[in-house]
Amino acid sequence: MLGSCLVNVVCILDLFHVMERLWSAAHCFHPEGSEAAKAFVRDRLERILNGEVGRVIGGMRQMGTNQHLRGSRAKQFSAVIGYLERNRQFMHYHEYLANGYPIGSGVADGACRHLVKDRMELTGMRWGLHGAQAILHLRAVYLNDDWEKFQTHRMKTECSRLYPYRNAVIHSKRRHAA
Repeated sequence: MLGSCLVNVVCILDLFHVMERLWSAAHCFHPEGSEAAKAFVRDRLERILNGEVGRVIGGMRQMGTNQHLRGSRAKQFSAVIGYLERNRQFMHYHEYLANGYPIGSGVADGACRHLVKDRMELTGMRWGLHGAQAILHLRAVYLNDDWEKFQTHRMKTECSRLYPYRNAVIHSKRRHAA
């Protein structure tokens, strides 16, 4: 469904969400804080980063079956497997890294903070939707170092709107001069 709405968009599951699930699975088999739990996560994470998501999921399924998990551990482990299965199409980390894409949300979170929060959440500010959107557009222009181009475009557009006759006369003179 997501792919039908967006064109030329690469959806990436934040690696930290995957790591949370791996730790949850590790604790179904090994005590928290143990070297065995750390090794479990490290091994599977490395394999996922190398493009072996399907094998990791299959191996974990087999491990769950062989260990005969019961009760809350079985439920927890089943939730982890279900999560990984549902999201495996967004876990091609080896490709993302090769293309230079970020695989964690820190970059996007930082950009949102820099673009939005640093400007919009100052003391005493109240925003309506249209005012907030206008300020965000201006802030994006400014942060992208496009302020001068924007001002030139804005002045040209405003002159055309305010003085349409002037522009018609100028264009007419240019045609007659040629």
